[in-house]
Amino acid sequence: MTIPDRLLMGPGPSNPYPEVVVAFTQPLLGHLDPEFLHILDETCARLRTVFGTTNALTLPISGTGSAGMEACFVNLVEPGDTVIVGVNGVFGERMCEVARRAGAEVLRVDAAWGEAIDPQRLLDAHAAAPHARLLAVVHAETSTGVENHIEPLRALQATDTLLLVDTVTSLAGIPLDVDGWGIDAVYSGTQKCLGVPPGLSPVSFSARAVDRIRGRSQPAQSWYLDLGLLADYVGTARRYHHTAPISMLYALHAGLGVVLEEGLDAAHARHRHVGGLLQDALPEMGFRPFALDRPLPQLTSVWLPEGVDDAKVRAELRVRFGIEVGGGLGELAGKGWRIGLMGHSARERSVTTLLGALATLV
Repeated sequence: MTIPDRLLMGPGPSNPYPEVVVAFTQPLLGHLDPEFLHILDETCARLRTVFGTTNALTLPISGTGSAGMEACFVNLVEPGDTVIVGVNGVFGERMCEVARRAGAEVLRVDAAWGEAIDPQRLLDAHAAAPHARLLAVVHAETSTGVENHIEPLRALQATDTLLLVDTVTSLAGIPLDVDGWGIDAVYSGTQKCLGVPPGLSPVSFSARAVDRIRGRSQPAQSWYLDLGLLADYVGTARRYHHTAPISMLYALHAGLGVVLEEGLDAAHARHRHVGGLLQDALPEMGFRPFALDRPLPQLTSVWLPEGVDDAKVRAELRVRFGIEVGGGLGELAGKGWRIGLMGHSARERSVTTLLGALATLV
């Protein structure tokens, strides 16, 4: 079987770093082997640095970013709890659905797609419902290419409400400061700006979030995602829970190593630079920006030029040029694209290659 080699410029996955590809070729170890546990410990330490936290409970969940989201909700929310969710795209909507399935009463704070959520509106919603167990928001909304402002929400630290943030598309791509911004629970994914294939969800929990988990009146509804049990495996107890995805953890260890060797500031600057190059060039070809408010550099959302057939041109890009870009969601479906420049794909050559291909198609 021959798999085509594509330039991945959709909303994820991104192309893996070469060091990550090499990591997959390393010999398999057992999930309780001391050599592997050393790699796991080092991976967790690297995650703390990239997240910007000293949280002891920082680990990679087995599963994609959606598993991390579920882990946060099922461990922090009990039936009947109130949860405030900021919604300005698909993944805010998904938070609402997961919270409802965990038994929560969901209070939505909506903003139009393509616009950022005013953090004061979230704080006002909390003032009206100070009993809320959790306030949740997406940092980088993958469906729209918009960044939500998180830092003002640190005001929740003075309350009993925990702050949960989705950083699936933001981690290692734009600045993130979990401790400085007062984030209590955070989840991400490996397949975006970390330059690792999909399969793990890095998560981190503050001390007061851990207290909330330990003080539950009943066990979390998910045994597999029960952080009380998972903490015993990644902590000093080393108590078996499930068989860890060894090779994926090698890959994450390697990807984090690449990011930290480059330096977080340099990685953010690279994503900002190449995203700016693309966003400056696309309007000259007839594309119009969809995200007018706090656009992400690593994920560009655009309306297609008049008369361009979405499916046809994306297929041409894929088949003739080996380039993948993402279609739109919601009101952008069939009318716009989401173009990712993340991780190893966030290079000037990616921008040049895409623009050259588009010049022959639109």
